[in-house]
Amino acid sequence: MARLIFFALLFLVLFLLLKHFTRRRDRDDTGTPAAPSPGDTTDQSPVMVACAHCGVHLPRTETLAGPDGVYCSEAHRAAAARGPGNDR
Repeated sequence: MARLIFFALLFLVLFLLLKHFTRRRDRDDTGTPAAPSPGDTTDQSPVMVACAHCGVHLPRTETLAGPDGVYCSEAHRAAAARGPGNDR
């Protein structure tokens, strides 16, 4: 039992040391997090917008522009052009 506790504590100490040194490496000299490199694309989330007809969210690059906003499909854009209440 003592051997198990010893190895558990040893593992914990090694883990905390490793975490400490990797965190220090990621910071610059002022103590603030280092700026991401120009090639770093970890947070390149697309801008999401809602369809003006049905409210479905989709990336802005996949939308169709219409009279009252952006739409998820040609059918919804056409329905908006026909006016309210004319969904057919």
